[in-house]
Amino acid sequence: MKRKLREWLRRYLPAEILSLLATLVGAWVALWLTHSRVTAALAGTWAGNVLYFGTILLTDMHRARQQRRAAGRGYDWATFGRNVRALLVEFGVAELADSLVIRPALMYYLPLWLGHFAGGVLLAKLLADVTFYVPAILSYELSKKRLRDFR
Repeated sequence: MKRKLREWLRRYLPAEILSLLATLVGAWVALWLTHSRVTAALAGTWAGNVLYFGTILLTDMHRARQQRRAAGRGYDWATFGRNVRALLVEFGVAELADSLVIRPALMYYLPLWLGHFAGGVLLAKLLADVTFYVPAILSYELSKKRLRDFR
């Protein structure tokens, strides 16, 4: 189990840290510009998503490129498509529920309930991450052998 936990942390933690920063900045900038908590909740959600999935995709592309280079092959559009498909399988279900319902709702209500904007956004992000990672990790583990071998 320790090996799995290390693998998951190596895979998700860098993206999670960057996503946290983007979430806070995106929500704050949107609130400052629009004075709308709804806009801030959505902007924070999507800013975090863009940086999170961008980081994961770039990391996966790098690993695929290394595997293909070791096998004497190049990275092409078909390989990129396989990278994107693997991400859709890993995150699809978890992301739909997370981005469209859970995370925006938590990011709207928790700052109100706590009376502190940044603290509420941070707590919302952490709580939403729990509901996100359970299905994402299960999908990752189930699809790892079939969808992530790029040799």
